[in-house]
Amino acid sequence: FPEFLSVKVFLEVFKLISGSLFGKPCYELVLIRESKTWTEALRYCRDRDMDLVSVDSEQMQRRAMNVTSSASSDHVWLGLHHSCTVGLWFWVNGQTTCYDQWASDYDIDLDKCDETVRSGAIRTRDQLWISRPETDRNNFICNKPP
Repeated sequence: FPEFLSVKVFLEVFKLISGSLFGKPCYELVLIRESKTWTEALRYCRDRDMDLVSVDSEQMQRRAMNVTSSASSDHVWLGLHHSCTVGLWFWVNGQTTCYDQWASDYDIDLDKCDETVRSGAIRTRDQLWISRPETDRNNFICNKPP
């Protein structure tokens, strides 16, 4: 291969592995300071070629914390959804939750699946994750691709 091609391939691999190229994050986090249900928030992000944020690492948690500091609601929706059928939390990007920042009281009313579906949010007072009825109205974070 020509030398410039190997450099290009290296840079693409570096970008995928590190999540950045020359210090620029691959995804921009955008706080939407509008109060919407979880489903409305998901639709809002996707209608604009974004998605609700999936927090899969400590680095992403720090980035989300920086964004939520200017929220106008007590909770900020994440792309985290609970399936009562299988009893699991999953991200809208399809991943299950390996990394987490759950508050100790996150699962209040989680067993009341017949009443409401629950989704995950960051509680702004302590930046921990909490389970909320998806009909609550909160600010939310969209992930904007580069």
